[in-house]
Amino acid sequence: QAQLVESGGGWVQAGGSLRLSCVCAASGWTFSNYVMGWFRQATGKEREFVEGISRCGGSIYYSDSVKGRFTIYRDNAKNTVYLQMNSLKPEDTAVYYCARGPALSIVRVASSYQYWGQGTQVTVSS
Repeated sequence: QAQLVESGGGWVQAGGSLRLSCVCAASGWTFSNYVMGWFRQATGKEREFVEGISRCGGSIYYSDSVKGRFTIYRDNAKNTVYLQMNSLKPEDTAVYYCARGPALSIVRVASSYQYWGQGTQVTVSS
C-alpha cells in the first residue's frame, strides 16, 4: 500500500511563500515510474488540479490560477515531489494534496490519480 505524506503547509501573509513536500513511502511501485500531481480543495469547493509533473520532471502542467507563481518539481532519488508557492494570495487558501497519477501522461482529472496523501492546510491572510 502506497503512502504519500505531505508537509510544509501553514499560515502565511499574502505575498509570502511556502514550499510543500510530499514523500512517497511506497511499496509495490516505483515513484519515478509515475506522474505526480498536486491538487487543492478549499472549503465548500471541488477539489481542483494545481500542477502535475511527468516521470522525469521534463513536462509540467499547471492551472491558470497558479501560472507564474507556483512550481512543481521532483527528486526521484528521494521519492519526493515539491510545490514551491510564491506570491501567495488569499484565494490560494485550501488543503493541498499530492497524488500519484498515471504512468504515462499528465492529466488534470482527480479520478485518474490513484493514491492520495492526507493533505496539508495552507492559509493565506490578506
